[in-house]
Amino acid sequence: MSKTFAELGMAPKLLAIVEQLKFTTPTPIQVEAIPVASKGRDVIGIAQTGTGKTLAFALPLLQQISSTRRLGLIVLPTRELAIQVDEELKKIGRSFGLRTALLIGGGAMSKQIRQIKARPHIVVGTPGRLNDHLEHRALKLDRVGVLVLDEADRMLDMGFAPQIKRIVNHIPRQRQTMLFSATMPREILRMVDQYMKNPKRVEVAVAGTVAERVNQELYVVEKHQKNQLLEKMLNDHNGTVLVFSRTKYGAKKICRAVRGMGHDVAEMHSNLSLSQRRRSLEGFKSGKHRVLVATDIAARGIDVTDIELVVNFDLPDNPDDYVHRVGRTGRAGKTGKAISFATPDQRKEVYGIERSVQQRIDISPLPELPPARQSGGDHGYRTREKRFSDAHRRTTFSYAKSKRQPSRRSSGQRQRSSGNKRRARVHA
Repeated sequence: MSKTFAELGMAPKLLAIVEQLKFTTPTPIQVEAIPVASKGRDVIGIAQTGTGKTLAFALPLLQQISSTRRLGLIVLPTRELAIQVDEELKKIGRSFGLRTALLIGGGAMSKQIRQIKARPHIVVGTPGRLNDHLEHRALKLDRVGVLVLDEADRMLDMGFAPQIKRIVNHIPRQRQTMLFSATMPREILRMVDQYMKNPKRVEVAVAGTVAERVNQELYVVEKHQKNQLLEKMLNDHNGTVLVFSRTKYGAKKICRAVRGMGHDVAEMHSNLSLSQRRRSLEGFKSGKHRVLVATDIAARGIDVTDIELVVNFDLPDNPDDYVHRVGRTGRAGKTGKAISFATPDQRKEVYGIERSVQQRIDISPLPELPPARQSGGDHGYRTREKRFSDAHRRTTFSYAKSKRQPSRRSSGQRQRSSGNKRRARVHA
C-alpha cells in the first residue's frame, strides 16, 4: 500500500501547502528520504533523474530552517537546474514569505548582491558563482544549518570538487547535510567521508541503473549516415525528442540538419547565453520546439516530464553520463525510449556503458533509410556492422562484479587520451 505525504512526518503547515499544490502520492525517494531528513539527520539519496528528488530535499529543508532559524544552502551543477530548484522553492514557500537568493553564472552580480542583502532564508547557487561571492566577501555562510549537494556526481565530473571544498570550509561543522546523486563513484564516497556525519543512505534504484520504464535500443551506423537515421527516428516517433551531442559544435550542426528536415528545433549548449538557453528550454517545454539538441553540461537543467524519446546521436565520453541522459525520459510514471547511435569502431564505448548500467543493450537491425540519403559502399558497412554485432553477442559480463582493468596503453597514448578528454569537456 502506497504512503501519503501525511505519513511522512512533515509539519502541518507544510503538509497543507503540499495538498494545496495537489501533490498527492509521494515518489519512492520522497517516501524514503523525507522522514529521515525531517528529523535533521544527514542523508545520501541515490535516485535517478526525474524521481522527485527536489521535493525529497526541499520539504525537509524548509521544515528544518523554519524550526532552527538558520540558513539553507543548495549547491547544484548548472544554472538551469539552479533556476528550476529556485522556482520550485518559491512555489512551495510563497504562502509564508520565503526569500531565496539565486547565485548563478551569467546573472548580474549587482542583482545577486541585493538578494544576499535581503537576508534570504535559502541560497541556491552553482559552485563557481558561490565562490565568486565568497571571494568578494559579499556572501557569508556562517549561519548555514542545512547544506544540500544535488547531482553531486555531475558536479565532480565537471571539476567542481575544489570549489565545493572551499564552500564547505565556510560552513559550520554543526549542520545537516543532504547529498543526492544518480551514481555512486568512489569520488562521491570520499565526499561523504569528508562532509557528512553518520548519514542514512536511501536508495530507490541500484546506483547507475536505468529507469525500468525506459526502453533502450542501439544502432550501429556509419558516421555519415547518422543524420539519415535521426530523420527516420523523428518520423517514426510523434512526441518530443531530446538529442544529445558530444560537443557544442556538433549540436549546432545537428540543429541545422533537423531544421532542414522540417522540424521545429532548438539548441542548448555553453556557447549560448543564459537567456538564450532559457528560451530554448521554455520553447521545448511549451511545445513550440518539438526537438531539443543539447550537450551533457547544458542538459543537466532539463526537467521535462513528457519527453518521448532520447537520442544519443553521439555516445557520451563518460559512461556514467549515459544514465543521466537516458533518465530524461520515462519520468513521472510514464514510459520512454532511448536510442543510441554507435559507429562500428565504438565497441569499447558500448561495453563501457553496459558495465555502467549493469545490463546488455541489444543491437537493433538498421532500418531502411531513404534511398536519397544512402551513399555508396554500403556493403563494407554491413560487414563492419556484422563484426560489431557478432563480437557484442559473444561477450558476456559479470556486471555486478566487473571492475575496470588497469590500462596497458603506453604513457604517450594515455597522455593523448587525457588531452582528448580535456578538449571534449571544453567543447561541451
